[in-house]
Amino acid sequence: MTTATDTTIAELNDKIDRLTAQVEFLADEAIAARRRRQEWEELKADVTPLFGEMYSYAARELAEVEHDVSIEQIAHLLKRLIRNAGTLEALLDQLDSASDLISTLSPLTGDAVYKLMEVLNDFEQRGYFAFAKGSLGVIDNVVTSFTTDDVNALGDNVVLILQAVREMTQPEVMTMLRNTATTVREQEVPEEISLFGLIKQMRDPAVKRGLARALSALRSVSGDLPKQPEQ
Repeated sequence: MTTATDTTIAELNDKIDRLTAQVEFLADEAIAARRRRQEWEELKADVTPLFGEMYSYAARELAEVEHDVSIEQIAHLLKRLIRNAGTLEALLDQLDSASDLISTLSPLTGDAVYKLMEVLNDFEQRGYFAFAKGSLGVIDNVVTSFTTDDVNALGDNVVLILQAVREMTQPEVMTMLRNTATTVREQEVPEEISLFGLIKQMRDPAVKRGLARALSALRSVSGDLPKQPEQ
C-alpha cells in the first residue's frame, strides 16, 4: 500500500509540475501578446495622424491635377512601378555608384578646373580673346562683302590662289617685297630728276637687275592675260 501511494503521489506531483509549466507558458504568451497588442496600439496611434496628413496632402495635390490625370492612370503608374521595382533598384544602385565615382573624382576635377582657369587667364593677359573678338569683326566684313557667286568662284580657284600664295611667301620674294617697302618708306625721291641722272642710275648693277626682273614680270603678266578681240 505504501508503495502504491507513493507512486500515485509522484505521478500527481509530476502532473502538477507539467500543468504549472503549461500555465507559466500560457501566462508568458498572454503577456507577450498583450505587449505586442499594446505596441501595435501605440504604433497605430502614432501613425494614424501621419496617414491622415498624408491622405489630406495627397487629396489636395490630386485635386489640382484631377482634370489632367485620372485615378486609372495613377493606378496604372503604381502597378508599373511595382512591376519594375527590380529595375528601379538597379538604377538606384547605379546612381549610388555614380555618386561614389563623382565623390572620388571631385578633387581631380577641381584641380582641372583650377588649371583651366589659369590657362584662360593667361590667354586673356596675352590678348588672345581680344584678338578673337576683333577677328569676328573681320570675318563679318568678309562675309557681308562677298556674294554666293564670289564664294563659288573662290572655291573653283582656291588651288590656284594657294599656289600663288605659296610662291609669294618664298624667302626671296618676301625679301624683295620688304626691301621695296623699306625703300619706298625711307628713301626720298628728288623732285627733279635729270635724264643724265637716270642714265647714271642705269649703270648701277642693282638697278639693271631690278629692271630685268620688272621686265620679266611684265612679260609673264602679258602672256597670261586673255587676248582682246580685234576691233
